[in-house]
Amino acid sequence: MKVGLLQFFSWTGRIPVATVYERAMDRVDRMEDSAFDCIWLAEHHFTDYSVCPSVTLMGTHIAGRTKRLRIGTAVTLNAYYHPLRLAEELNMLDIFSKGRLNWGSGRGFDPTEFKLFGVTADDVYDRFREAADIVQKAWKHERFSHHGKHFHYENARVLPPPFQDPHPPVYLAADSPDSIRKAGAEGYTIMLGPHASNADCKYKRKLYQEVMEANGHVVGNRDIPMVRYVALGETRAEAEAVARASSGWTVGAYANADKTAHLRPAGNVLIDTKVDPVERYLNDVAIVGTAPEVIERLKQLEEEIPLNYLMLAPMSQDSFLRFIRDVLPKVV
Repeated sequence: MKVGLLQFFSWTGRIPVATVYERAMDRVDRMEDSAFDCIWLAEHHFTDYSVCPSVTLMGTHIAGRTKRLRIGTAVTLNAYYHPLRLAEELNMLDIFSKGRLNWGSGRGFDPTEFKLFGVTADDVYDRFREAADIVQKAWKHERFSHHGKHFHYENARVLPPPFQDPHPPVYLAADSPDSIRKAGAEGYTIMLGPHASNADCKYKRKLYQEVMEANGHVVGNRDIPMVRYVALGETRAEAEAVARASSGWTVGAYANADKTAHLRPAGNVLIDTKVDPVERYLNDVAIVGTAPEVIERLKQLEEEIPLNYLMLAPMSQDSFLRFIRDVLPKVV
């Protein structure tokens, strides 16, 4: 199993934002000297859930203080970008990191972002996918033309080119069954987000396999990152307390009905009104326990889902430190 880390930049307002970034860089330094494969940077706008509006800028900063650790975007919210500008920034990050960029892209779903960036729930998916197509055209051709629903270019040339040959690895965030079917039909590698239950991840991984094979694509040994929240403690009770506090923050700041109600018709599983959302995270989503318990659970999921790439979302700094010390050496 490969292990990466999904880095949020949550800000409660009790400390300067600069301190949030400094603490994240402490994690980066520890990861550089460990078996972590990649740090994946979460892009969000206009929310204290994660104060990182530019993953390319943050990634460039990390590239300057690391030599081994890969740098991933999880994700660039393509619908908010001019695609050619996005390609330029990704290419520069790939160059500054000497070929360590993993490009993950997604659609976004926060209505505040939609309103302020001038997109709608009806056109955000099309914008996301068209931008993804344009970036990849820029990577595959020195010059190219594009005529789509939202963007039109003739004889475009994007400079500089990326460092990796032919280009950085590409991942599409896919949450709903419909988005998994669309990505799998075109042979894309997907990544699965943090809010689905473990049972949902197993179903989606199986669906992806079936769609890929039905369309003549091979999943093979490609990395399929799956975000899992993890809470660790000296005792089970201590870990559950950490998970409960973190889940309460997540539900209040991010995975709540106001932000996700418009996704329900697409099959999104963030909200189940029959279950207390915090309890749902504790019981069905997060991996909670002592180090031996977490190791055992991860090995189970490695076989059952199968989970070949864990994108860790630690539910506290102590959970991160315990993971890197007590769990990581036993699962990679």
